[in-house]
Amino acid sequence: MSKTVSEVPAANMPMIDKRSFLTSSAGFLSLLLGSAAFPAFAQQAQAPADAQEAAEAPSTPAGIPFDWEALVARMKAKAETPYVDNVADLPEVVAGLDYDAHRSIRYRPDHAVWKEENRNFELQAFYPGWVFDHTVQILEIVDGQARPMGFSADDFEYRAPLDPTIFEALAFPGASGFRLHYPLNRNDYRDELITFLGSSYFRALGRGNVYGLSARGLAVDTAAGTAEEFPRFTRFYIERPERDARQIRFYAELESPRVTGAYAFTILPGVETLIDVEAAIFLRGDVSRLGLAPLTSMYLFGENDRTGFDDFRPEVHDNDGLAILRASGERVWRPLSNPSQLQLSVFGETNPRGFGLLQRDRVPDHYLDTEARYERRPSVWVEPVGDWGPGAVFLAEIPSDSEANDNVVAFWMPENGLTAGSEHRLRYRMTWALDVEGDVPLAHVLRTRTGKGGVAAVESDDDVRKFLVDFTGGPLQGLGEEAAMDVALNVGNGEVVHKILSKMPGNDLWRLIVDVRRSDASKPVELSAALVRDGKTLSETWTYQWGHAR
Repeated sequence: MSKTVSEVPAANMPMIDKRSFLTSSAGFLSLLLGSAAFPAFAQQAQAPADAQEAAEAPSTPAGIPFDWEALVARMKAKAETPYVDNVADLPEVVAGLDYDAHRSIRYRPDHAVWKEENRNFELQAFYPGWVFDHTVQILEIVDGQARPMGFSADDFEYRAPLDPTIFEALAFPGASGFRLHYPLNRNDYRDELITFLGSSYFRALGRGNVYGLSARGLAVDTAAGTAEEFPRFTRFYIERPERDARQIRFYAELESPRVTGAYAFTILPGVETLIDVEAAIFLRGDVSRLGLAPLTSMYLFGENDRTGFDDFRPEVHDNDGLAILRASGERVWRPLSNPSQLQLSVFGETNPRGFGLLQRDRVPDHYLDTEARYERRPSVWVEPVGDWGPGAVFLAEIPSDSEANDNVVAFWMPENGLTAGSEHRLRYRMTWALDVEGDVPLAHVLRTRTGKGGVAAVESDDDVRKFLVDFTGGPLQGLGEEAAMDVALNVGNGEVVHKILSKMPGNDLWRLIVDVRRSDASKPVELSAALVRDGKTLSETWTYQWGHAR
């Protein structure tokens, strides 16, 4: 069962406005929540003798040799120097762009890097301005040499209501990010594959997906009761892909007042788009909470949590649950919710085998939204390479009244290595796809429903709530109602008023219905349940937090 923390003020958890995603993938906004990675080890970093020299790498290197370990050493040395926030000196007309005006500036597809070189991948830059007040340096690695990519105002088109002549007369202030295109869904068209824009945010697509949740490089002090810090990717080194390439590799520098980092990304697109991440993170200062491999998503309402929304759509969410694979092999499923106040859940673990935010419900009629297409939003699974050590999977659920807000955050939180001078070296694989679970030899949770406790049409006690959980699949197939099925049920801060487990006729579904009375009204109730037969666990473990009604 997870440990629950609920005392942190919601004011410390900003949400991300996703209007740009709902209207255009080119206008992706991702800026308010931070970035991510995770540690395979944490130890005190020893600065090299030439730390100052290594930290003073040229700001716009031209034709310099590139080496991954040299990049790591430079970022380690930089952690010994004060942070400098290089906010771009943007022309007034660029800095003053509003949301709609910024969306009117688009990279010209015929100017895409590598477009005519039969390399499968293409690269396009994003224009700065609006909320993007920093620029990033983007360099291309060819034959071991890194050289700046040359972007200019001519690479962009300026649509009405903008006056193109104003921007063409300006010196190009630099790109705010980039995106890669690849023939993901058909051979004759290069789809948008991955976007890096804002802080250390990025999001990717598997075949048949539309953009949904985001990932980050690192999260610092998310929901820790203090101001959150948002590290930024400041420079990218992108290896020129081979002809007819099936994968691409690039590197990034990350900085903020209390951290520096070096990242390596290898991307293999497909039905499942795989992103292998290697990171070296160095702490300039102490942190309260370090969020590694963070995922950021949106959950407004769904089958288990519709309170307060008058909407024709049955469900609105990018993802509907957090999945965890524990070191023991136990699989945990936690349906997401939109609480009335900030909810934090901490799932303690040593060397977890994976976690992710999933969209399990793929039925279009469960959403009735032919524009947002929530049934096609990707799930993302994070799989460690090597041991992470002791820590916890952390989940924050933030109250929200709009689907334009990202209000769910999940990441790995290491127990150690939170003081200045600590370092974390790690590797992990991310899978972006419609299905990231594959064939699992356990029954899974099909749905969760909640409502007032007691008997229908009879006034009930507000401190009693009913929970319905349907399990299906795996070893439940073929079992009749005579099977001696039991449930391992645990309730924290509550007592079970009524419980029934029954086989539903005509299918392989088993339904658990339980009424729970809250013990302490000031605290949330934590529940968990799994199906057991003859001492053997047949299902994943369902967990839920009953907080306060909206």
